[in-house]
Amino acid sequence: MNLSKPLIIKQGRVIDPANKLDAVKDIYIKDGVVAAIEDQINHADADVIDANDMIVMPGIIDLCARPREPGLEHKATIASETIAASKAGITTLCCPPDTDPVIDETAVVDLINQGVKDAAHSHIVCLGALTSQLKGEHLSEMAALKQAGCIGVSNASAPIANTLVLRRALEYASSHDLTVFIQPNDPHLTNDGCAHEGAVATRLGLPGIPDAAESTVIARDLELIAEIGARAHFGRLSSARSVQLIEQAQKQGLEVTADVAIHQLFLSEMDLSTYNSHCHVQPPFRELRDRDVLRRAVAAGTIQAICSDHQPHEDDAKLHPFPATEPGISGLETLLPLTLKLVSENILNWPQAVAALTCEPAAILGIDKGQLSVGACADLTIIDPAKDWTLEAETMHSKGKNTPFLGWHFESQVRSTIINGRLMK
Repeated sequence: MNLSKPLIIKQGRVIDPANKLDAVKDIYIKDGVVAAIEDQINHADADVIDANDMIVMPGIIDLCARPREPGLEHKATIASETIAASKAGITTLCCPPDTDPVIDETAVVDLINQGVKDAAHSHIVCLGALTSQLKGEHLSEMAALKQAGCIGVSNASAPIANTLVLRRALEYASSHDLTVFIQPNDPHLTNDGCAHEGAVATRLGLPGIPDAAESTVIARDLELIAEIGARAHFGRLSSARSVQLIEQAQKQGLEVTADVAIHQLFLSEMDLSTYNSHCHVQPPFRELRDRDVLRRAVAAGTIQAICSDHQPHEDDAKLHPFPATEPGISGLETLLPLTLKLVSENILNWPQAVAALTCEPAAILGIDKGQLSVGACADLTIIDPAKDWTLEAETMHSKGKNTPFLGWHFESQVRSTIINGRLMK
């Protein structure tokens, strides 16, 4: 197909929650943007994709994905992971700042942007470091990082222990209209744990992590956010108590949003019974009650977005005894199919599921994506909702095969991904 020609996607069910659209339409793409969405469009000069019986939606935006480059190229690269993302219908990845070197200098942002340009697949947007080297001691040059293209700031999984430093960081970020992205974790309460603190961890002899390792950080940070009026996003919630705190803050009018990693909506502490190291994640899988509260929070909109929390690993990283393995799941290729399982289980409807993967994360990031308005960047995902398939390591495109979902059966599959108006191969 000639990529320089215009493109028409014909007669797909277009689901665009940002524009409250759910109807069979034709989409005309020209010069990398959505040129028209109408009942019928015909142009002799355009290539055509027959999307009859397909779902057409904005490209997926993943709020947390680690391409591992720079610094951990033996696990994955920008090239390998952006290819995997585009194959999975993900058109934009958000990279946290805990790369090596840390994203606390503009040169690192430039390095990542060049890698994305060379790979020519999914977009990557970066979060800048909230503090220098993520050490929680001195504020980063947030203004320069924003000018270099960072769309927010974060201390990633290295929380700021000094509350005075945190307060000043929130004030500085707020003065530059930057969202602060928080991954709530108290390292003293986590204390080298690897499983949810409870009966299952005790029976398995695994060191536990209490709910409070997450909720106490959220409670503290919300107090400062309320005082300062900062804009904050809490990522990868895992417990019912955390949901309760976020819900209360939102009802009080705080500018606070949240996301959950898709694996937390399916697995629980019970899945650790075989010591499957692919189930070693941070935060850990918690009780079934927590999982169900997280599901309801997504349906209610308390949790606005679903992400992959993609952390690819080499095989050796998962071959040690459970506590000694590296936490994390290779999640790009299960983000969409697992989310659509929530639809088949009547937890979410199609527009809710699509919104949690598109316009909601776009709004959190403050980027002009996640919707199909005329004139918008033509990033789209086309899904075959009747395509049965099974996740196998051999067919995964990510360099990391570390996932507990190997062998799972899915009923929907990405047919095509379009980025900047270009049909990806």
